[in-house]
Amino acid sequence: MAKRIAKFKENYVRTKPSICTERAVAFTQSHKSTEGESIVLRRAKAFKEVCKKVPVSIFEDELIVGTPGIYRRSGFVCPEFSWQWVEEEMDSFQTRSQDPYEIGEEQKEILRNDIFPYWKGKSLEEAFLSRIPEETAKLAVDTGIIDNDSKWRSAVGEITPDYQDIIFKKGFTGIKNEALDRLKDLEPLTDENIEKINFYKAVIEACDGTIILANRYSQKASEMALQEKDPRRKKELLEILKICNNVPSKPPETFYEAIQTVWFVQLGAILSENSLALNLGRFDQYMYPYYENDIKNNIITEEKAQELIECLWIKLSEWIWAISKNTAQYYAGYNSFQNLTIGGRKRDGSDAVNELSYMCLKATQNVKTHQPGLSVRIHPDSPEEFLLAVCDLIREGTGFPAVHNDRLGSQMLLAAGLEPEDARDWNNCGCVVPHFRKIGEWTAAVNINIAAALEYAINKGRSRLTGEQMGLEEVEVQSFKTFDEVKSAFLKQLAYLIKHSVIATVIAQKIHGEMVPRPFLSTLVDGCIEKGKDLSKGGARYNVGPVLTGIGVADAANSLAVIKKLVFEEKKVTLEELNKALDSNWEGYEELRKLALNCPKYGNDIDYVDSFAVEATDFYNRETKKYKDFFGSPFNSAFMGISNYVPTGSVIGATPDGRLAKSPLTEGVSPHAGTDLTSPTAAMRSAAKINHDVHSGGTLLNIKLSPDLLKSDRDLRNLASIIRGYFSLGAFHVQFNVISTETLRKAQENPEEYRDLLVRVAGYSTQFVNLSREMQDAIIERTTYETM
Repeated sequence: MAKRIAKFKENYVRTKPSICTERAVAFTQSHKSTEGESIVLRRAKAFKEVCKKVPVSIFEDELIVGTPGIYRRSGFVCPEFSWQWVEEEMDSFQTRSQDPYEIGEEQKEILRNDIFPYWKGKSLEEAFLSRIPEETAKLAVDTGIIDNDSKWRSAVGEITPDYQDIIFKKGFTGIKNEALDRLKDLEPLTDENIEKINFYKAVIEACDGTIILANRYSQKASEMALQEKDPRRKKELLEILKICNNVPSKPPETFYEAIQTVWFVQLGAILSENSLALNLGRFDQYMYPYYENDIKNNIITEEKAQELIECLWIKLSEWIWAISKNTAQYYAGYNSFQNLTIGGRKRDGSDAVNELSYMCLKATQNVKTHQPGLSVRIHPDSPEEFLLAVCDLIREGTGFPAVHNDRLGSQMLLAAGLEPEDARDWNNCGCVVPHFRKIGEWTAAVNINIAAALEYAINKGRSRLTGEQMGLEEVEVQSFKTFDEVKSAFLKQLAYLIKHSVIATVIAQKIHGEMVPRPFLSTLVDGCIEKGKDLSKGGARYNVGPVLTGIGVADAANSLAVIKKLVFEEKKVTLEELNKALDSNWEGYEELRKLALNCPKYGNDIDYVDSFAVEATDFYNRETKKYKDFFGSPFNSAFMGISNYVPTGSVIGATPDGRLAKSPLTEGVSPHAGTDLTSPTAAMRSAAKINHDVHSGGTLLNIKLSPDLLKSDRDLRNLASIIRGYFSLGAFHVQFNVISTETLRKAQENPEEYRDLLVRVAGYSTQFVNLSREMQDAIIERTTYETM
């Protein structure tokens, strides 16, 4: 690794994330001065003010420049979304178990005295909590049953900037000029025209802000170059000066300019709303023409291009998505879910792999940072050399890359209403959501606790831990006469949770459009300027329905199998006795628990139990599709994984499959940790039985392999064949943790020696030592396969 990158990497793993107040101060000052103006214009002006005021720093030896705050790893709060959680939690930021932040007393005083008083009564959180029905709030506000607080305590994010057709073709001056041209033809004669006028004015302000920020970095580089004694560094600073003067105002002309443009777009999105899943899309496709031209004309070497890519990887990893304690339980590990996709097919259906595809794999292998979230698309015609390079990176044990079935991704987006060429041009969003650069979508709208539905079904609609009535009222457990009655009760409770998830989401969508429009992000997504409509109002070319993510598929399937087998088929226990065992968390019922644990478990290619996973996920999809969002688009189902399976498990009592109360559930379509005892191929066959193609929000499978399984080139070829075989069965996604339990235990005991150890949490990788002990234990407990 180059010395420069090694130094950056060391800073990245050693620097503690810190809260910066500069964005909050500038944003608030702007809002105070724009009272009475349209909200979209006020937010654009506030963004511009942030671009004028946020401190500009170029750190030692940096080639890609720009940071969202005064610290190298800055996070910041957005009081317009929520100030309450910050006020309540900031005194414990440094000591909380998951994602702690450094914050100084001076910053706290600024927030308490200068920021929060203005926003009281004006935040998104307060509006949401005042409008959500009591019945829905009981399930959806910090309960672990229905969780969507990332949509009412923070911004949405979840976009893919359109580099191909907008940013690299027009630059922000071109985008601004287009808005000016459209503004000329409008008069405020109708409500629609007034909204368009305000929107275009906001776009102009947002473009100006972006250009101002870049110019400030150009000026900073100029000032530093005048003081620089080292000729090599002076030359670099002068090049940075020139580049930041050109982009992103104008379309980039070189690979270096293009990659700096990408980071400026990320930085603008971060400053505008501090959100997750600001995806980089198909990086190897839109960057390749610049690379090809520069190599051909001796403007850049392959080594220099590789260094620039690795510098970008570092920048993507340094910024911090600051979130509440509750949200951090669902998105653990300082992860910002900036997904970057390589491989796949081109829009015409031909293979898309190029030199940059390999260089992205190499960058992730070299720097071993947790961002970007590297995803690869594999199809039957993918070069074997590329798939083997993917497997070689998997062997590194970082959890990268996530591997996706290219055909399924296209099918999912075709079902969502995209044109065939656009569907072929898909990228991943956040974790594992098939996405496209012209889409507006909430890809992580709600997390739904499927295990809760089963708990309520056999516990009269009550929480087993608190006794509180949470679900629909249900009959006494002894009243169930057949297994089908139990299953029907479970599905009825699941439908109830889905309904309230929809209610919470539609209310949040409406409030977002009213209170927190997205003028900067609207410049990046095709359709918004053409329609004269903000992204939050449905301005994107494609508006795809929000994604409802189910958690605990395996737990529900395993529990239903136990009930069917032990209660109704073998009659070894009554449902009433089983319920008592669950109430006591299996204490005094150890023999019964052994019977439950020995029942068939999902993940071992056993149709008896796998069929319940298929039935439950099919039902979930049908029920989800019944509802339409604020823009009239059908909701979408998903079984993807973040760290949600830990907090959702913590609010659920013991379950019939032998699981203990409060222990983690299961992420995605993975088997429950430690119950997939056969082989990785058996786990894959179980997961492949689920109808992945209908779950257009994505599905996720985690597999943990012993490093000894991937030592030789033959081992890599075997893994490549297994991946192809899995996808041939119609599955969508698989990812691998290749790490020993011994290594993870050592990292727990000696974290300072393992600062850069990456693990796959669920739909993402992060530093193992940045996870809470509970999250670490959940990863350790997963089955580690010693044979294929």
